[in-house]
Amino acid sequence: MPGSYLSKPSLATELDVSESTVDEMVRRGVLPRPVKLSAGCVRWRWADVDMALASLGAARNDPVIDESQAGVRLVLEAAKKHRRRAAS
Repeated sequence: MPGSYLSKPSLATELDVSESTVDEMVRRGVLPRPVKLSAGCVRWRWADVDMALASLGAARNDPVIDESQAGVRLVLEAAKKHRRRAAS
């Protein structure tokens, strides 16, 4: 499991996506906004990111799925598998 607070590069690595994809996921509301810890220092709370991932998984059976959301879900599911393998 990653640390409690992640920088953008660390979060991108955990999710196995680029930093620009992290920005896009935040813009679309897929991921939560980062927390500003100090001037020039923002981090994502892993618990918040994990909840966002879980809520996407719970909505997987929803018949009304936007195509871009479906693509984001695939990326996030792959990231979850990557994290599970790294944890074991």
